[in-house]
Amino acid sequence: MDLAQTLTSSARPIWLTGAAAALAGSVATELFGLAARAAGVPMEAGGVGADATEPIMVGMFAMGTVICTFWGTVLAMLLARFARRPSRTFVRAAVALTVLSFTTPVAAGATATSTKVMLCAAHVLAAAVIIPMFARRLPTAHD
Repeated sequence: MDLAQTLTSSARPIWLTGAAAALAGSVATELFGLAARAAGVPMEAGGVGADATEPIMVGMFAMGTVICTFWGTVLAMLLARFARRPSRTFVRAAVALTVLSFTTPVAAGATATSTKVMLCAAHVLAAAVIIPMFARRLPTAHD
């Protein structure tokens, strides 16, 4: 049994899987953000339709990942209780929410295209780390 299986075993509470996913996703996105910063991607973004930008500070990738993973954990717990196929339903919902999350960086005003692309890629990276952890933990079907 590898680390991912240990952290997502069905014997573990879903909230613990959420905590592990938040940690793994936060580390991955924060390292990605640091690499983008080192590569010269402008670390400034505006709000939707904004005329000015604000700096993207170190730690903001991790913070955003933890917040979204918290809500993903709540969703996983609800689906584990009420969905007929919790794992499949979670994956579908999480992928749809990941795509929906692109709207904020894409619509960010006064923001460089390279920054928008990098932010969307960070969303994909977080999803690629976090979604499979929950998918393995949740039951495939309820009888």
